[in-house]
Amino acid sequence: MSPPVTLAMPIDAPPPAPGCGVCTALAQQRADAIAAQDPSRATDCNVEIRNHPHPKRHGGRS
Repeated sequence: MSPPVTLAMPIDAPPPAPGCGVCTALAQQRADAIAAQDPSRATDCNVEIRNHPHPKRHGGRS
């Protein structure tokens, strides 16, 4: 017999990137999915927010 499967705790929902309209819209879709009791869609939104590209911001002076 194989040993039992051990699952990790789910990771926290990512926050939308400040000032990003796409991430803000995805966060609203996630909230709507949670309200509609659709955890699959909420997870899809989390993945999209997490993977949405943003330019790297460099600190300091130019």
